[in-house]
Amino acid sequence: MPKLISRLIDPRYPPIAIGLEKGVASVVHLEKGRGSSCTVKRAATFAIDETLIRPSFDSRNLENPAQLGAVLRELAASAGLLKQKRWSLSLPEATTRTIVITMETAAQSGSELQDVLRWKMERGFSAPLEELSVSRERLPKDPQGRDRYLVIATKISVLNEYESLLNSLGWRAGLILPRHMGEVQWLTGNGFQGDLMLVSSSEEAFTAVVLRQGRPLILRTVACEPQEREDEFYRLLLFYRERSGVNPTQTGQLLSGLLVVGNGFSKERVREIVNETLGGDLRPLQAVDLGLELSTNEISFDAIAAPAGLATLSWKN
Repeated sequence: MPKLISRLIDPRYPPIAIGLEKGVASVVHLEKGRGSSCTVKRAATFAIDETLIRPSFDSRNLENPAQLGAVLRELAASAGLLKQKRWSLSLPEATTRTIVITMETAAQSGSELQDVLRWKMERGFSAPLEELSVSRERLPKDPQGRDRYLVIATKISVLNEYESLLNSLGWRAGLILPRHMGEVQWLTGNGFQGDLMLVSSSEEAFTAVVLRQGRPLILRTVACEPQEREDEFYRLLLFYRERSGVNPTQTGQLLSGLLVVGNGFSKERVREIVNETLGGDLRPLQAVDLGLELSTNEISFDAIAAPAGLATLSWKN
């Protein structure tokens, strides 16, 4: 069974990926260009019945796998990708949970470290570790010198649903990641300097990731009512401002790049809130800023950002 990524040690990921969300499916094939640039060689998106995928961490996601499989087959055929067998897969955000674990004190032994991490993971994911497919990566220490770990988890039963779906089509997914982990790839390896923020939103929630030197400094998913979203985002920005360790009066602004993806937030409103709270005059990054040539105006970057981000791992690692 393919596992959630822990460390990017296998460079042979395909430049082809599938993106699944509630109400939409997409496929994309990227072609590497010069430097860090790339081009969409083939792509297709399709609005699907919202009942076909019910994203959930705890319960069944696919009510009619056969019907969804038929949609994916047709989608791949329309993009000229039906004969492809190896894919990366971007999962709906709600199917996975991602947490950053901070160790308040240093463990005295390896066994103590594992015990503490296990306890924190089970508490953070509200599930026994035996039920989860877990990926863990050590992060740089926080400003107080404490050890930190990035941990991604999906219920094994949920992961099996998506794996079985692809198997029914004769396909294999060697890399399966939540949506924001695909989107955040656009902020790595493109020569950006300073702190970078991804805001990935849907109708139900938003995920914010702040990268520093290519590694997560802050990662938080907030599920809230639409009318509460701006206040929650503002509070997250205040938390980042306090924890950044940077004096904005000396640097002019805290963030050097902002990527906004999804339909839960207006890009213009996110820009306004970020600039009002953190200072500076950022505008949301566009595909051209990220080195991606869409090749046609009919392709929406938001629709393919997650799977296309996974496809870039074909040459990034």
